[in-house]
Formats: sequence, C-alpha cells, structure tokens
Amino acid sequence: MANEKQTIINNNQNGQDKCPKCGATDIALNVKTGMLRCNFCRFEFSALKNNAERNIANLHGQIVGQGATDINQEASSLITLKCSSCGAEVTIDTSCVAQARCHWCRNILSVNEQVATGTIPDVILPFKITKQEAEGQIANFVNKRKFFANPTFKREFTTENIMGVYFPYMVVDLNTHAHLRGQGEQLRRTYTERINNYQTTYYDADLYNIERDFDLTINGLTIESSLDKLDNHSLKNTNNVINSIMPFDIENCVSFNANYLRGFNSEKRDTNIELLHPLMEAQGKDIAKFSVNNSLKKYDRGVRWDSIGFNIIGEQWQAAYLPVWLYSYMDKNKILHYVAVNGRTKEIMGSVPIHMPKLILTSCGIEILGIFIMLNVDFEYNWLFLLIGFIYYFLIYTKYRNNNARHKYETETTTNVANLKGSDNFVRKNNHVTNSMIQGANNHSISSQSLSAKIVDKVSKQ
Repeated sequence: MANEKQTIINNNQNGQDKCPKCGATDIALNVKTGMLRCNFCRFEFSALKNNAERNIANLHGQIVGQGATDINQEASSLITLKCSSCGAEVTIDTSCVAQARCHWCRNILSVNEQVATGTIPDVILPFKITKQEAEGQIANFVNKRKFFANPTFKREFTTENIMGVYFPYMVVDLNTHAHLRGQGEQLRRTYTERINNYQTTYYDADLYNIERDFDLTINGLTIESSLDKLDNHSLKNTNNVINSIMPFDIENCVSFNANYLRGFNSEKRDTNIELLHPLMEAQGKDIAKFSVNNSLKKYDRGVRWDSIGFNIIGEQWQAAYLPVWLYSYMDKNKILHYVAVNGRTKEIMGSVPIHMPKLILTSCGIEILGIFIMLNVDFEYNWLFLLIGFIYYFLIYTKYRNNNARHKYETETTTNVANLKGSDNFVRKNNHVTNSMIQGANNHSISSQSLSAKIVDKVSKQ
C-alpha cells in the first residue's frame, strides 16, 4: 500500500452553479438531456467535469478526494445557510437534504462549500433514465412474477411509489503490480472403469507450475459506502439487488453540484476509507486473478493460485453519488424487498415476496407427477424424476427473490494489463485420479464475498 497522501481540491468550490445566463439559482436536472436547466430562463448548461487523475498508470501514493476524507463524527449535521439574495438565514439538516428554499424570497440555497465533515461527495453521476422509463421497467419486471407473488404485495404494488435515489459510493482507481504463483492441470483423457458393478470415472492430467507477473490498472472500482447497503447478505433486506445493478458509467461523473439533487432523494456516506480499504484490497486481488484467465485457457482442470502478490503503487479515492430508481416493499416478515433500476443503464434487478403456500403446493404437485413418471417409464436414470419438484421450487424461488444476484466486479470493472510475463513449467503426470478439477482450484472464485458482512458486523460491535 502506498504511504504518500494527497487531497484533491474540488474544482467546483461552491457546490452550486448559478445560471450563467441570468444568474438565477432555481436550477434542476433535465433528465432527458443530462444537463442542468434554469427554471427561470430555461437555459441549459453542463456542470463542471470531474477533475480526478485520468491516467491511472501515473498514480503514486494515496490521493483522497475532499469528499472522501474521514467523517467528522463530532460535527453537527445541522448547518445554517445565508441567502445571498435577501440575507435571511435558513437551517437545514444535511443528513436529509443538501438544498433548501429561502422562505422569504424563494431563492434556492445550497451547501456553499465542501464542508469539513467529509459527507458531501466529490462527484455525482446525474440520472439519465426518466421516471416514466423506470416505472415501465419495474412494472414489467413485477408483472412477470405475479403468479407466485404474495397477494398483499400484488394488491399494494404501484409504480407511484418508485423513487429516484442517489446512493453514496466510493470510486477507487488503482495502479498496481501483481505476481501470482501456483499450479494448473491440463486434461489428457477421461475414462471409466467398472469394479463390482460400479462405474468410476478417472482422469489423466499434466501438472504445471505457473507464474504470472504484470502491471494492472483498475479504473472505477465501485464500493458501497453506506453501512446499511454494504451488507449484501442481510436476512432483513435485499441489498444485493441494489449491488447487482452495477456497474455505472463512472467516466461520465461530474463535480458534485447540489442542483442535481432537486427532485430526488439521497443518502449520506457513513463509512471511512480505513474501514473500506480491506474490502478494496480483496476485490483488487480478485480482479488480478480474473484478469489473467485468458492466458490460462489450456488448463481446463483449473488453476490453484497458492501465492497472490498484490502491490498497490497508487490509489485514488473519490466519494460519489450514483443514481438508482428504487421500489421498496416491507413484507409481513419484516423483510425489505427492493426492485432497482440503474439510473444510467436501465439494468434492473429485484426481489418479489413469494406466496409460499402456493409455491410449495405447486412444487408438491409437480413432485407427485415426477414420481408417477418415474414408476411408469423404463429409463436407466428414471430416479432423476424424483428431483423435478425440488428443481421447480428452486428455479421459481431464484427467479422471484434473486438472493444470489450481485455485481460481478471481478469481470465488470474496467482494467488494463501491461507488461505481462509468465512461466509454465511441466511438473509431472497425474494419472488415474478421481477428482474432475485440480484440488483447490481458485482462478474462477472470489474471496471478498463475505467481507462486507464482516465489516458491518465489526462496526455494529463497536
């Protein structure tokens, strides 16, 4: 990990733009164009661009955006804004809003600088998908799952409850060097042998010692920075649904401007870099493993990396607000279900509460049918029909709940591999083995899946 530390000074010093044409402050996002629009003279203009370092390979040390600095827990979330038009003072709670309207002259007020609490983000990615488009996406998603949906949910579902929310994330760029060492196996042949009326499958394979050494840049690794949303394995909510609609087109972020928040909800970041750094490193190692899989195609029995060296040369952290259209529903078991749409790409995922008696009864009926077929069909593997009811239950449950859905950061994050060097040295022939893959194969597995839950658990115990 790099030791140097530097803070980015945001190039949007006041956190708000006035209309460059008429000077009015009544400004909001035009979702259809992605530009800010003055509600007084109707002039549209673009916000300031994100001033982060674009050439990730040039990163050295740790660069922290002003909005990503540690949160000052002692600072009050109540701040007083002075109206630049009439001089009136208005108090707002920044835990809920970042803008207010002067009750005397109706001038729009905003946080006028990056406050020292580290809660105002560095950058924001404006909504690109309109509410009408999101409503259509979510309605279509739910309608495809209404047959087994909970009756109360079906009665109460309405697209009027869909909200646009800016969620807090940390966006991390990494300049790294990786060195991987392990073993891989290449299959030579597969065959079966019968012993005492039992057939056993055997494999012959060639074992190799493998090394890969390379430079790796990771652009826009995105990590939830709200403790509540960071836990993607909670039994009380379906946070994994929100996680799964990533990635966002981070390259189109602009410098934070509170005008983008008008008409939308937002959540505040409540985690610091120190807490998120282990998760970032674990995800970085996973990305490093997956980034060289194209050079391992001949090892069809898998690769077991025994040593993963991951040296961070430079890292750049920015706090970001990213857009999500969200429908939420609390079922009778106090489980919070989400249906979420990426506010930029239309990627959708959701969890719909299931009417379990109906699903169980239907699955039992299909299981009885499977037993009947098994008893009346002459087929060597007719016992497989015993599984048909269980398979049906699993498929429907997965379709409705999507509890395994997640953002595949290991393949969906933008990366670049350079100066790749490797060695593949034959060790020996492994003949007559019964395992179909090399023992401990991990080149297609991730290590950080449960780490976010551990972070949440650590904080809750403090």
